[in-house]
Amino acid sequence: MGRLAGKVAIITGSASGQGKAEAILFAKEGAKVILADIQKQKVYKVAEDIQKNGGEAIAYFHDISIEEHWSNLIRAICKKYGKVDILINNASTPASHDDLIEEWRRVLNINMIGTFLGMKYVVPVMKEIGGGSIINISSVAGLIAGGVNPYTASKGAIRAISRSAAVEYAKYQIRVNSVYPGMIHTPMTEDLLANEGIRKHFESVTPLPFLGESNDVAYGVLYLASDESRFTTGTELVIDGGWTSH
Repeated sequence: MGRLAGKVAIITGSASGQGKAEAILFAKEGAKVILADIQKQKVYKVAEDIQKNGGEAIAYFHDISIEEHWSNLIRAICKKYGKVDILINNASTPASHDDLIEEWRRVLNINMIGTFLGMKYVVPVMKEIGGGSIINISSVAGLIAGGVNPYTASKGAIRAISRSAAVEYAKYQIRVNSVYPGMIHTPMTEDLLANEGIRKHFESVTPLPFLGESNDVAYGVLYLASDESRFTTGTELVIDGGWTSH
C-alpha cells in the first residue's frame, strides 16, 4: 500500500518540472492523479508515461486563471471518482522586469487568482467527503526580499491566503499548507541557471553545497498530502537548502 493509496489528487502545472515530479511520485504512492496544465501535448505525455508504469493518471488541458476551466475540471473528476482528496496548486508563471500594470495583472491573475480558484472549487467537494489536503506552492520570493516585484507579490499573497484558509477550513478537516522552494533545477529555471554568474550567485546564497531538484520539493509535498500530516495545517514548509536562514 502506498502513502496515498486510493486518494484522488489534482496537480496543476504537471506537464514539467516540480508538478511532473509530484505527479509521478504521487502515482507511485497509489494516488489517482489528475494532471492539469496548459501545455496540452506535454501533460498528455506525462499521463501516458505514468499509465505505462502501472499508475493511474488522467490529463486535462487546464488554464488555472479561467474559472470555467476549474468548474469543468471538478465536475469531470467528481463524475468519475466522486471525490477530490488532494489539491496541489503548483502552476505559476514568472514575471518580466517591465513595471507595467498589464504585467502585474497577468502575473497576479495566474499565480494568485489561479490558486484562489482552485481552492474555491475543491473546498465544497472536500467538505462533502469530510476533509482533504490542499498544498499551495509559493516560493522563497514570498518570504524574503528580492526577485521581480509582480512575482514576489503573487507568492506573498499565496502565503497569506494559505494561512487564512487553513484557519477557515480547519473545522471541516481540510488542511491547507504552503511550500516555499528555493532555487530548483526545472525547465522554468534552465535558461537562468545556464548563466554562470547567476548560477554561482544562487549557489553562494544556498548553504547546502548544491541546488535543489524537482524531487526535493515533491517529497515535501507528498508528506503534506498524506495522512502522515493529519495534524499539520497552516504551516509553511521551506525547501531551499538553507537560503532563507543564511
